[in-house]
Amino acid sequence: MSSHDKSRREFVGWSAAAGLVAATRSGAAAPLAVVEQEVAIRTADGNCDAVFCHPRQGAHAGVLIWTDIFGLRPAFREFGKRLAASGYSVLVPNPFYRTAKAPVFGDISSFNFQNEADRAKLPPLVGPLNAAGAVESDAQAFIAFLDAQRQVSKSRKIGTQGYCMGGPLVMRTAAAKPERVGAGASFHGGGLVTDKPDSPHLLIPKLRAHMYFAIAANDDARQPEAKDTLRAACAAAQVVADIEVYPGAQHGWCVPDMPAQNGTAIYNQPDAERAWDKLLELYRVALA
Repeated sequence: MSSHDKSRREFVGWSAAAGLVAATRSGAAAPLAVVEQEVAIRTADGNCDAVFCHPRQGAHAGVLIWTDIFGLRPAFREFGKRLAASGYSVLVPNPFYRTAKAPVFGDISSFNFQNEADRAKLPPLVGPLNAAGAVESDAQAFIAFLDAQRQVSKSRKIGTQGYCMGGPLVMRTAAAKPERVGAGASFHGGGLVTDKPDSPHLLIPKLRAHMYFAIAANDDARQPEAKDTLRAACAAAQVVADIEVYPGAQHGWCVPDMPAQNGTAIYNQPDAERAWDKLLELYRVALA
């Protein structure tokens, strides 16, 4: 049996294993004591403000978290600390550092994507990030930062996860550093499959990471062919991947402070917890 086949066989069992996590949490290890640090990372375009969360003791697998459109804020700091408490050294950068320091938004509770004035706040933030090569350059700098920290084990692969706009950034990161990134997870990622020549799904042949794509039901309804395109591309490239639609889940369901849209709540705690369990199992398998 090849090492790839062995890895695939182990990985395809992770969905079932993740389903057992909630049932066995009472026997899980106690959360580790965590340190949260404000850091600045030198990139090709300036200094990126970020938060680095890690267990108080030891060296651990590194993880890079890409935020959603609202950027680095308390909700994502909590993600970083929670993941660090499970035994990872986690970097959460401000993806919009070229424009402003985090937090780039104040109260997002009333933000409405259907409101033109609200939408007008977004292009100044995402424009510089969408410039050719910007994400790849940032990813190189962020991973170099992780690898320079004594709290990061260089013998273990790095994981990366992203939410909404962060989903495609996960793929670009994994393609930019395939020799270093061992796992990538996209949660309600937007624009993973497009008809443009720079569509993220076209990067799949460059990946060596185990991938998890968690898709919102309403995203799947708008683009039902996307999951099949992802599956076909991963199969053709022999990229180990789990692609899952969350029935009833809305785009943004994993993020606790995601504002309701037109009276509809977005955050879904049970599905968010299930997604978190899948993430932990992905990292357990792929970042060993």
